[in-house]
Amino acid sequence: MSDCGEDVKQAESAISAARPSARPTEQAARKQRIPLLPEDFYMEGPYLVFTAAYHLRRGFCCNTGCRHCPYR
Repeated sequence: MSDCGEDVKQAESAISAARPSARPTEQAARKQRIPLLPEDFYMEGPYLVFTAAYHLRRGFCCNTGCRHCPYR
């Protein structure tokens, strides 16, 4: 006979793994690739500057102080 405590732990682990997190981890965020659209960025000299439209489509703040971050 199996231990009910272990079954509960396994079920809780499976539920938490299936539940989407409110904020993706840094590693998951790096893997996420958002296709760039023309309204997502502009060039300022040699720099690529992301617009608020891009940040909204990405869906979270990366906490790097982006100029057009709508989450601040």
